[in-house]
Amino acid sequence: MSVMSFPDPRLAKLNGFSVEFNEAKQRADIVLHRPPLNVIEMPQRDQLRLVFEALDEDERVRVIVLRAVGEHFSSGGNIKGFMEASPEHVSKLAWNIAAPARCSKPVIAANRGYCFGVGFEISLACDFRIVSETCQYALPEQKLGQIPGSGGSARLQKMVGITRTKDIVMRSKRIPGKQAYEWGVATECVADDKLEAATDALVDELLTFSPIAQRTAKKLLNDTEDSTLAIAIELEGHCYSRLRQSHDFKEGVEAFHAKRPAKFSGT
Repeated sequence: MSVMSFPDPRLAKLNGFSVEFNEAKQRADIVLHRPPLNVIEMPQRDQLRLVFEALDEDERVRVIVLRAVGEHFSSGGNIKGFMEASPEHVSKLAWNIAAPARCSKPVIAANRGYCFGVGFEISLACDFRIVSETCQYALPEQKLGQIPGSGGSARLQKMVGITRTKDIVMRSKRIPGKQAYEWGVATECVADDKLEAATDALVDELLTFSPIAQRTAKKLLNDTEDSTLAIAIELEGHCYSRLRQSHDFKEGVEAFHAKRPAKFSGT
């Protein structure tokens, strides 16, 4: 992979992370790099949002991976930074960390070791979470006299329900990787030395599908998460109808009948 640079002057020097690009794989990796715990600084949150937005607009990128160097994904945010930030700045934390969810492309989080606070919250905003058996998820803000402030409790409650979320949030309880998988928080749980291989395999799999169908599926599922069943079915029908006119759907049908791999173009 090559290191990716951006024309935006605000991204001239990335704060605690880098962006790698594999053009052959159409893959961009956002790599947290502030060892040993990959603490996420306040300015880093703004930059992470801007990078996700830039990668979303880059036609060369099909899949985005969020990962970290070392044995821990992230122990969370810089605690001192919360006291120094203005109330206005703090109020935007959830918007920045929701960037993976707003991104139209598939986003994979690869988590090992500590994945606490904002590290957990930004992973929850991704579409897929591949965890190693060493992974521990937690929202420890109660120990600081606070609550999660970047969407963590809200996203988690959608996934595991109010009882488990209260247990995790109100007791600052840790969730091991295997339990996260069993509860439906993690997409897959693998041995620690298999995390990269499992992530690579998911990237390769996602690349076999139609880009326009994947973008449509992601937006539909995000948009209908809080809707009634009737509205969700109605929106699904509209999305299906639009894709019916796409070149990729025509190619998929022809490839199916010809018993050959489809060659999707994203149109």
